[in-house]
Amino acid sequence: MTEKTAYTPATHTAPPARFSHGVRKGGILQVAGQVGFPPARDGAAPRPAGPTLRAQMEQTLANVEAVLREAGSGWEDAVMIRVYLTDTAHFAEMNEIYDAYFAELAVPPAARTTVYVGLPEGLLVEIDAMAVLG
Repeated sequence: MTEKTAYTPATHTAPPARFSHGVRKGGILQVAGQVGFPPARDGAAPRPAGPTLRAQMEQTLANVEAVLREAGSGWEDAVMIRVYLTDTAHFAEMNEIYDAYFAELAVPPAARTTVYVGLPEGLLVEIDAMAVLG
């Protein structure tokens, strides 16, 4: 049986419950839902990168990428991305930000699903991802 390895980049806040920011088992890496919190600062409570979808979306994508990199992976290995939005009115803007973020990749980063959810106050977006590693 393959062991699990947990990943939490040094820049990330501690999860609010008993889970890892990312976990690898065999060739599968699951990145837990990430939100738009900037890098952790000692003694400071986590707060969103800003009040706008753009600020939170860009930080959230950077946070997912940090977990991928911590595990020796990257967007090239991602096979599934789920975007959780709190407001259906943000869908078009989210797509613009998403497309710009991945513009330099030769092929789209992964299959994607968008879901509408409730998140803690002030948070507009959460993203998780699954990667298959060689």
